[in-house]
Amino acid sequence: MNQKFWNGKRVLVSGHTGFKGAWLAFWLSRLGARVTGVALPPATQPNLFDLLQLDARVRSCFVDVTDLDSFREVAVRADPEIFFHMAAQAQVREGYLSPVNTFQTNVLGVVHALEIARNLPSARAVVVVTSDKCYRNDGPSEPFREDAPLGGNDPYASSKACAELVTHSYRVSYPRADCRVATARAGNVIGGGDWSSDRLVPDIVRAIVSGAPLRIRNPSATRPWQHVLEPLTGYLMLAESLHRDGAAFAQAWNFGPDSDGGLSVSSLAESIFAAWGQKPRWQEDEASRQPEAQWLTVDASKARERLDWKTHLAKDDAIAWTVEWYKAWHLGARLQEVTAGQIDRYESMLRSDEAGPS
Repeated sequence: MNQKFWNGKRVLVSGHTGFKGAWLAFWLSRLGARVTGVALPPATQPNLFDLLQLDARVRSCFVDVTDLDSFREVAVRADPEIFFHMAAQAQVREGYLSPVNTFQTNVLGVVHALEIARNLPSARAVVVVTSDKCYRNDGPSEPFREDAPLGGNDPYASSKACAELVTHSYRVSYPRADCRVATARAGNVIGGGDWSSDRLVPDIVRAIVSGAPLRIRNPSATRPWQHVLEPLTGYLMLAESLHRDGAAFAQAWNFGPDSDGGLSVSSLAESIFAAWGQKPRWQEDEASRQPEAQWLTVDASKARERLDWKTHLAKDDAIAWTVEWYKAWHLGARLQEVTAGQIDRYESMLRSDEAGPS
């Protein structure tokens, strides 16, 4: 990643009040980018947007991406060179409970983002963030490559497959030599600052802090867990590549750990309890279980070979960094400093990797 590339760049981030979006907006602001964020107000208390005081670091606009006119107005004022579309309804269970909202946000929101982007003269690179859930998952024995069939049985997964199809349609139907579009499909992400309801790490933290037992609906499900900074680095590298040589990179990209990076839900929970210094305690919650793929992992070899992207944190390190962040929050530390410190450490790893062996 060329950190100097971002200094002074005008960047639009939709979904900047969410977990990954807040991390990205904070990181971009530290790199010197001129960031505009567009999203709904934070959905939880506490939330990473407020804890990082992002309102003072980026130009923040609270707008629903399903409102085309308001979304367009923000984008036109931002005049972005690079556009990360991350706004989404990001929960599998919420997809079952609110399918209309899920499809509106995750499909129509992408339509609006791409419709706006194709008419922005300033735009040079657009990265639409979808999900590794976009693949048709019939219990495969191999990690999903980017050319695997799209699908998704539940509303959330289906909406992400639709988002991929929408992006492909816009890329083919409205080509612009000076502005290229790619999609990013990341595996499950952990890290400090996620406060979403019905999501594993926040549920674990709430259980630890309150002393209540943790309830897990699908303990044997295996996912490709990675620290939030890993896929965000991929998004940044992809945007740089689109900006530099768009035609060669305007396609779909997976970002996930190696094939041995998967971990069951129960194993991750027990590892987080242990890293916190507590005895694991959880109960299986069969009553709230919804149909969901038991196994999921992606093949990110294309990103490793063509973007020179790779993960830098082993599973134990990703868990340790996550627990470090939440412990700091629990102790009342300044979360801007904690988050910046983790970014600094990660950037040091990137620099060491670029320098090669001594």
